[in-house]
Amino acid sequence: MSKERITITIDKKLLKWLDTQVRSKKFANRSHVLEFLASKGGNK
Repeated sequence: MSKERITITIDKKLLKWLDTQVRSKKFANRSHVLEFLASKGGNK
């Protein structure tokens, strides 16, 4: 799968939550968290 770099603007509280998920080793990086959430949201 080919990936493309993008830029987003998000709330600071959400960014802190993303970083917490990465620090806890649940995800490899911020992009991994966002890809996971986007894939779950697309399945509704």
